[in-house]
Amino acid sequence: MRKNRIMAALLVAAMVIGTTTLFAAGRPERTSKVVAYTAHEDTIIAGMVRLWEQDNPGIELEVIKMGSGDVISRVRAESSNPQADVIWSIGGEPLEQNSELLEPYRPRDWDMIEDVYKVGTNWLPYTGIMNVFLVNTDMLTPDQYPRTWRDLASDRIAGVSTAGADRSGSAYMQLANVLSIYGDGDEGWAVYRSIMENFFIASSSGAVSRVTNDGEVPVAITLEDNAQRFVLGGGPVAIVYPEDGAIAAPDGIAVIKGAPNLEGAKTFIDWAMSARVQNFLVQEMGRRPVRRDASTPPGLPPMSEINTIEYDFAWSAANRDAFIARFRELVMELDL
Repeated sequence: MRKNRIMAALLVAAMVIGTTTLFAAGRPERTSKVVAYTAHEDTIIAGMVRLWEQDNPGIELEVIKMGSGDVISRVRAESSNPQADVIWSIGGEPLEQNSELLEPYRPRDWDMIEDVYKVGTNWLPYTGIMNVFLVNTDMLTPDQYPRTWRDLASDRIAGVSTAGADRSGSAYMQLANVLSIYGDGDEGWAVYRSIMENFFIASSSGAVSRVTNDGEVPVAITLEDNAQRFVLGGGPVAIVYPEDGAIAAPDGIAVIKGAPNLEGAKTFIDWAMSARVQNFLVQEMGRRPVRRDASTPPGLPPMSEINTIEYDFAWSAANRDAFIARFRELVMELDL
């Protein structure tokens, strides 16, 4: 009799274990690791990983760095079996062009995000970027500074440093800036062509501001945070905000559709868009925060003092191939 009771108990235990195993096998596997694909700078990655470890003990952050285009290519290649959870800090244009690869998410502090940055489809703003003119103060006097995009075509400006719009995301945004103000028809392209006649196309985006800082070209068109680094470095340069309008746009962060650790991805994005992290990025990158309650980078004017224009990412992404083709035609025509 005792033997029968023991056998019955063992049978019940086996049934419980079997049921539990089957239930667990039917659930998505939970993981304490978040995998991020990023185009961030190495120094920023290192600082952010340290900050993450302080704020999220027990959740490993694995960061895989590559170029923005490679990020999108890899996510697309892995779309049937995603290997990462988030895309972290790449330009908005490739995110908008590939929004079907992304999982929509409304972050915890969405009400604290500046409206001008709420422009993405299935992706979120991470830091604020803006087009500015960097002027060499030894080569131009204040009355000679370009104050508008049209001024960049002036005969008094013997060279405007930029990167190729077909190779550089920031240079493409400059092209889109002009067309956003003056239209993408004949007038807008006529304005942009006149500016191109003064172009000095640098070898890379990183070289654009350096040649102006070094006195080789009097004006550069670049991103605000890059220009500010040369100002703070003591170079003979000053920042000018175009009075006819500067695009205020975000670079992006997003949850990858089918993320292995969906909850971890959401935790990461809430953290990256928090006031603590946004203020860290202000100090370390000189980028503008996307939050209203974060600090402005030292030495930069508040947004209220700049004529900013919204960036229509859907328009920019939809027309990118055509705009790049037109740009290349003008490069050949002008022998740049």
